Amino acid sequence: MRRVIWIILDSVGYGEMPDADEFGDKGANTIEHTWQYNNGLDIPNMIKLGYGNICGNKVLPKTDNPMGAYGKAAEQSRGKDTTVGHWEMTGVVSKKAFPTYPDGFPGYIIDEFIKQTGVPGVLGNCVASGTEIIKKLGGEHESSGKPIVYTSADSVFQIAVNVDDYPLADLYRMCEIARKILTGKDEVARVIARPFIGHNGEYTRTSDRRDYAILPPDYNLLERLKTAGLDVIAVGKIEDIFAGSGITQATHTKNNMDGMDVTLRYMQEDNHGLIFTNLVEFDSSWGHRRDASSYGKGLEEFDVRLGELMNLMKDEDILIINADHGCDPTFKGTDHTREYIPILVYGRNVRSIDLGIRGSFGDIGETIADYLGCERLADGNFKSFAADIISDNDRSTTI
Repeated sequence: MRRVIWIILDSVGYGEMPDADEFGDKGANTIEHTWQYNNGLDIPNMIKLGYGNICGNKVLPKTDNPMGAYGKAAEQSRGKDTTVGHWEMTGVVSKKAFPTYPDGFPGYIIDEFIKQTGVPGVLGNCVASGTEIIKKLGGEHESSGKPIVYTSADSVFQIAVNVDDYPLADLYRMCEIARKILTGKDEVARVIARPFIGHNGEYTRTSDRRDYAILPPDYNLLERLKTAGLDVIAVGKIEDIFAGSGITQATHTKNNMDGMDVTLRYMQEDNHGLIFTNLVEFDSSWGHRRDASSYGKGLEEFDVRLGELMNLMKDEDILIINADHGCDPTFKGTDHTREYIPILVYGRNVRSIDLGIRGSFGDIGETIADYLGCERLADGNFKSFAADIISDNDRSTTI
């Protein structure tokens, strides 16, 4: 039975896109700068697959005989965040960017949020780093009972509360209310619950984050796989990113290693279709916090688990590894960076070839649809590379 294990290294971009200057990101290169900052990385499995052979790389070592197919993809969507990146991978191109609020949310949104939630007011309402704003406003939040509301360069409405004093269920309820308020021209990509713990200025965000994304169009890859009767297993925040669309089973995870544990467990079960995993720590814990040292260590830890995963693969399994955007931990600011995403593909029957520069993230989803034999994606601009990496005898036919 054919199966795809799809791993998203959240934010591990592969160098600036040609239009990076339009996003203020000229010069960004997440993987090369992380490699340089750490004086190299111990990632032998990724290197063996061809990670350093991807065109444009000037730093990572190349291998003479890559074990997998390799390349990179450009983004058609007008954005550089998690939602537009994942959606484009599954066939949904966002030609218009989701709304952002560089000056904070307008009064009519905040007033309606206060009215419907019954909170005594809000703190923040500005663009901020999540760790910095809870450090700055955590004490006032505890004394006033006002939730902390903030945004970023991305299209997000984030709510932070101290769950030592504020029930987690109340935070989730506030997020659900905010999601219903933020519609029309104010339909942000995600409302995010940001729980934290601690007191007296010493605060730590917990793993109980929850994302409330808008529902993607129903022609996305996940819905097509589900309609074809295949398993669509979501690991990490995948279920949140797609608002449950097309998901047949889901497990939320605490961190990257937990995500790999869950992925490996699913691989040992009897399923047929897609195991779709997001490893978010690269982005949330290290990229946004500009922690290049931990970013590098995280890649090394992933590479060890990658070896375990490869050893568990069945004959007809294929593994696809890619990112969804960049978040260069050495770059200015704290936001995502507009970058190409790398693509690595491995399997018993996968040829070692250079996939070049793909015209859209959607080529990955089109390849998965092709390999698993479900209805192809709606946008005719996506190009499957299944025929390039797998012989005709090993490919399924479209249902």
